[in-house]
Amino acid sequence: MLDKDKLRKADIFSGGVIALFGLWIISQGLKMPMKDSWGGVQNVWFVSPALFPLFVGAMITLLGVLLTRTALKRVGFDEFKRIIKWMTSTDLLRFLESPATMRFYAIVVLFLSFVYLQIPRIDFFLCAVLFLLAFITMFYFDDDRLLMKFFFFYLAGSIILIFYFAMGIPAMLEPVSQYPSDWLTSAFIVIYAVYVFTAIRGTPGLKKKYLISLILSVAPPFVIGPIFKYFLLVPMPTEGLVVSLLDAIWYQLF
Repeated sequence: MLDKDKLRKADIFSGGVIALFGLWIISQGLKMPMKDSWGGVQNVWFVSPALFPLFVGAMITLLGVLLTRTALKRVGFDEFKRIIKWMTSTDLLRFLESPATMRFYAIVVLFLSFVYLQIPRIDFFLCAVLFLLAFITMFYFDDDRLLMKFFFFYLAGSIILIFYFAMGIPAMLEPVSQYPSDWLTSAFIVIYAVYVFTAIRGTPGLKKKYLISLILSVAPPFVIGPIFKYFLLVPMPTEGLVVSLLDAIWYQLF
């Protein structure tokens, strides 16, 4: 069971973040019209669409402030000063570099890159294989040293993809090659798999886990995906290279 004092210390900062989030919602709600005219009819302020986000934002801000107040009342200002002192010391850097924190970084980067970078732009099957391969190899081997190596390699590849899309390179390559982003992602998957293999080949106990990781990375998307695509008729978020190949096979056979 977690120490309540530690939870209250965390509540000081989480309450502040919640309050700031509520203020951001209020700022966005204030951009909506409070009253306007449609078809010659003047609408009054109490039917404005801004009222709901303003109310929600105000409640979130209030709850965040109350959470911070309760936490400060529990731990005291002296303890709060010690926390601030710790945050400005080298102890914070050691904490940010700890294995537990690195695992948190890895999870955040994996999900953010999967949802916001890959799914909207890359064939869904390739996205799923890349995500599963990176996620499984980082955590299944149960080795913090390997996790950090795989994480930084994956992060470097994700940064390259960010610049690739930000500079509009796909649009320049499409007249020359179809599905350039999917081909690049396919190369990334292969390179990542080879990098992982070279990192674990000297450890016999991990070779079996590596093989299992490959199977679990490839099999689920290609078992579940076609069921949704061809039997339930649910389109994939982004359909590219792999979907076109599956379409050719499916409609050729059926």
